[in-house]
Amino acid sequence: MRLIYLALVPFLALTACSNSERDSGLLSGTLGWDDPAVNAEDQNDPKSQAFFEKTIGDRVFFEVDQYTLNNSAKAALDTQAQWLMNNRGYVIIVEGHADEQGTREYNLALGFRRAQSVQEYLVARGVSGLRLKTRSYGKERPIEICSVERCYSKNRRAVTLLTAGLS
Repeated sequence: MRLIYLALVPFLALTACSNSERDSGLLSGTLGWDDPAVNAEDQNDPKSQAFFEKTIGDRVFFEVDQYTLNNSAKAALDTQAQWLMNNRGYVIIVEGHADEQGTREYNLALGFRRAQSVQEYLVARGVSGLRLKTRSYGKERPIEICSVERCYSKNRRAVTLLTAGLS
């Protein structure tokens, strides 16, 4: 019996590692729509999550230490709001993110304020607040990891995620 357990340990270790490529996409902030397994028709279906991410756009960006929406962010959110009004079957989670500068606590609070700004803007554009939830990851889920402005600017964002929910 003990021999079976010893043989199982390496197998389990390899199995645990086998999903690392898939999981790394989730940690980097992508939802896997670039995965060839996702049907190209989904990206062309105007009611699909893949279409929302690729065509409508699922994120807006912020300046350093800011949570106010600039004109570019407002334009992107206007497009999101229109799509969300026409596709009411989704519950929306707005994630707030920050770059690596500053403390963990500061960045969690900043990410929360960014997510709230997006939520408030979408509600003002007619999206039901009952469909919206916010979440902050602060600096815990960067898209780019490096200590230069090019990376920082990609990490200062709010991402609108769609989840199944309302029918």
